[in-house]
Amino acid sequence: MLSWGEITIRLVLAASLGAAVGLERERKDWAAGMRTHMMVCVGASLTTMVSAFGFFDILGTAHVTLDPSRIAAQVISGIGFIGAGTILFLKQGIIKGLTTASGLWTVAAIGLASGSGMYFAAAITTVLAIIILWVLQPLEKRISHLFHKKILRVSLDAAVDPIKFLDKIWKAEKIKLSNFSIEKSDHELTIEMKFKNLHRDSLVTILNEIQKEFQIKKMYWE
Repeated sequence: MLSWGEITIRLVLAASLGAAVGLERERKDWAAGMRTHMMVCVGASLTTMVSAFGFFDILGTAHVTLDPSRIAAQVISGIGFIGAGTILFLKQGIIKGLTTASGLWTVAAIGLASGSGMYFAAAITTVLAIIILWVLQPLEKRISHLFHKKILRVSLDAAVDPIKFLDKIWKAEKIKLSNFSIEKSDHELTIEMKFKNLHRDSLVTILNEIQKEFQIKKMYWE
């Protein structure tokens, strides 16, 4: 059995490591912030201790065996419910919260390691998680910007023929249209186009050509 001091160390360490990862999410004002990560980590740590040491009093009973990993294993699958709650599907192709969800899953694993007494593994994983979430973010943005497709979203009158509109885009020189989507309602036609490579000068040329034939209600460029 664990001593009271050892139990305290494991739970406090789990709370501290969970808070360290949660502070990075708190910095971006996500719903799953510092306290959420602390609770997940502490809960995972306690679950591990219960799974490993909580049933020692019945081990002497005939036909009873102990599997220390059985309850702890449910944490890994169960944390998916919390992680799913942090994922937001805004629209086709735009999903937010995946990093926070994966962070919660990692924090649960950190709690399991802390609860099982693997202090060094828990601490190293926490450091790596903070590096991945915080330090590597500017590098990720810089790299992804090189492969990021340019998006032009235009809202037109519902009476506009989308084929005629797209034909105008395709005929433009030096324009490589990667893919497009069309959404039509009773009052508005929205066309979203993704380009492999589109410079600002080419964009201005396209818009000037479009406005000669079509009246644009709204426009979004990324």
